Amino acid sequence: MTKKIFFLPAFLLLSFSAYSETNKGGLFIEPMLTYERGEGEVKFPAPFGKAETESSGVGVGARLGFHIMESLFLGADGRYSIINFEDDEVKSDTDAKGWNVAPVIGIQMPTTLGIRLWGSYILAGELDPDKDKNVDLRFSEARGYRVGGGIKLAAVSLNLEYENLVYDKTNVDEVGSFTPGYSSDDLELDNSSWILSVSFPFSL
Repeated sequence: MTKKIFFLPAFLLLSFSAYSETNKGGLFIEPMLTYERGEGEVKFPAPFGKAETESSGVGVGARLGFHIMESLFLGADGRYSIINFEDDEVKSDTDAKGWNVAPVIGIQMPTTLGIRLWGSYILAGELDPDKDKNVDLRFSEARGYRVGGGIKLAAVSLNLEYENLVYDKTNVDEVGSFTPGYSSDDLELDNSSWILSVSFPFSL
């Protein structure tokens, strides 16, 4: 099974390279508009349990990098989003701002209508819900991955991605009438999202 998993991307890369033997690589930029919908859970330290969360909202992002023979692309991927964040334990329903950054590697067909596949390892990120129900938390030190695919038509790409993030640190700015202002490694948020996007890749 493991051999098959590694064989498929290698086969696709070789196939795509066959289309691009006469094409040159180069720098590219790819701005995007996103819509995401996710579910997660806030894990509290023992003896407390966990809270289920839901999120949805829109965002913007961009990739910046370079092509190798047009079939392989490498770069950096940055996202910023404004979402609705719900917590079933605190019964909060509030807006939240989030961002994350990641290196990205992908393969694509260098044709007018082409299939694209990519993956990212998210190195840093933050999610900051607005204060609600006298609770003000900020989740940081995000780590995780994002995988996706798309169909590119001329200068427009329609994409679908799956993202899994773990926020390892939580800044507790306010709980009830207390304003402790401390951070905890024992309180973390796990969140998984599906992301629809439209992006506009073009060479520099």
